[in-house]
Amino acid sequence: MASTAGAAAEGAWKWAIRRRVWDALEAGGVARDPRPPHHRIPNFDGAAAAADSLGRLQVFQNAQCVKVCRDSPQKQVRFLTLSGDKKLLTPQPRLTTEFFSVLDSQMIPAGCIPEACTPVGAAKYGRPIGLDEKIKVDLIVLGSVAVDPKSGARLGKGEGFAELEYGMLRYMGAIDDSTMVVTTVHDTQLVDDIPVEKLLIHDVPVDIICTPTQVIFTNTTIPKPQGIYWEKLSPEKLGQIRVLRELKGRIEQETATKLPCGPSVKLLPAASTKEELELKRDGK
Repeated sequence: MASTAGAAAEGAWKWAIRRRVWDALEAGGVARDPRPPHHRIPNFDGAAAAADSLGRLQVFQNAQCVKVCRDSPQKQVRFLTLSGDKKLLTPQPRLTTEFFSVLDSQMIPAGCIPEACTPVGAAKYGRPIGLDEKIKVDLIVLGSVAVDPKSGARLGKGEGFAELEYGMLRYMGAIDDSTMVVTTVHDTQLVDDIPVEKLLIHDVPVDIICTPTQVIFTNTTIPKPQGIYWEKLSPEKLGQIRVLRELKGRIEQETATKLPCGPSVKLLPAASTKEELELKRDGK
C-alpha cells in the first residue's frame, strides 16, 4: 500500500474512491477471502461468473496469449486461459525477481491446471521471461478496485504495478494501442465519479468490463500509455523492481543519457495473500 505521502502525490481523490468501494464491498457482504478487501484488488462473490462472461467474448476466444493479473478474483480467468489451450502470461510477485511467467497447458501435468492458476503454481510450472522475450499478447485482463463504465477509467489498489507491467509490455513491443484491456469486477465496483481530466499519463483505461450480471463495452477515448514514464517512477519503487533497474541502466548506457526519476515516496508493505506468504517461505 502507498504511504500518506504517496497518496497525496497520486491524488487524494483516488484514495477516497478506493475506500468507498472497499467499504461498500465489505458492508454489502460480497467481499470474499482474502479479507478485508482494503488495499487489495478485492475478491468478490460472483468473480467466477464475471470470468465466465469474459470467456464467452469473441476477443477472448480469438486470443492466443492472454496476460492476466495474479489477483484472487481473476483466478477463473487464468483457469479459462489455460483450459482453452492459450498461453497465460502472469506477473511474478511484485516483479521483484523476473518479469513474467509464461504458461501453457502442455507445460502442466494432467490435473494440475487449477494449481497452476495460483501464484505458487505459476512459479512452479511457469517459465520466467525477461524484457528481451519476443512475445505477442492478444488480450490484457486487469483487476480493479473501481472502474467507470462510461469512460473506461480505472483505479487499481494504488501500488502501480498494473501500469508498470503495461508500460514494460509496450516497451517489449508485445502490445500496442489496439490490444484490448478487460477487467472483471463486481457491480458494486462500478462508479461514475472518476475525473478523467485528473488521470495520469500512465493510468491504463479499460475497453471492456465484465461483472457477474453484465458485459460493458466502454468505447473509451482515454489514451493508453505508450511505455514507461520514468519521471513518474520513484527511487523507492525502482529499488523494488530489479528488472526495471536493469532496463534503466541499459537505456542510459545505450543512449548516454540519464533518465529522469520521480519524487521520493515512502512505501509501506502491501497486504500479502496466503499464496504470497507461501512463495516467500519457499524462497521463490
